[in-house]
Amino acid sequence: MTQHIGIVACSAEGAALCYKTICVEGAGLLGPHAHPEVSLHTHSLADYVVCLDAGDRKGVAELMLSSAEKLAKAGADFLICPDNTIHQAMAHVTPRSPLPWLHIAEVAAAEAKARGYAKIGITGTRWLVDSEVYPEKLEAAGLAWLKPTPEEREEANRVIMDELVMSRFTPQGIATFQRIIDRLKRDGCDAVVLGCTEIPLIISDANSSLPTLDSTRLLARAALARATGPSRR
Repeated sequence: MTQHIGIVACSAEGAALCYKTICVEGAGLLGPHAHPEVSLHTHSLADYVVCLDAGDRKGVAELMLSSAEKLAKAGADFLICPDNTIHQAMAHVTPRSPLPWLHIAEVAAAEAKARGYAKIGITGTRWLVDSEVYPEKLEAAGLAWLKPTPEEREEANRVIMDELVMSRFTPQGIATFQRIIDRLKRDGCDAVVLGCTEIPLIISDANSSLPTLDSTRLLARAALARATGPSRR
């Protein structure tokens, strides 16, 4: 038997990419058309944005825990959240969670370490980049990091929240992230984490000046490994 994956979703595009990756790449592990059982729950993104704008991490946690309870009742064995930004509330989530979680930044940091990178550029929403979600996990893995400037953070946040989460993918949005990544490279980064689960929809190794750490697909693959590995029940 494989384990049942619960997805605590936040924004639609990132959650959809994570879900699709689990289902499509599951076949490589389990056989044609096969993948672990998956359940997904999400509150309205607007509810999360209200909490994020207010700096209300406990409010974010309550939304995440509400989803977690529903997924536990649906039979999930463990949880993932394909949204980097709301991981800043995990300290309020894990003590009360009915199920264990995989942490997206831990997964990305482990991949960066395994690939031999030393200094990681961090991209994402301004809420994510302003937080310690990635610095804490990267430092724990012995890695250095660099954040975009305040101006770059605002540019990236506008593209994410006004375009990507609304399924709008523009040449201008791509160019914005390419400029930010180019600057991170000039300042010594040897890889960049795509720390918003929508960024991989427009940026990849094919159009980035730095190797990319696709947090969305990395999390999906970690969930597949856990669901199908020897430790499954």
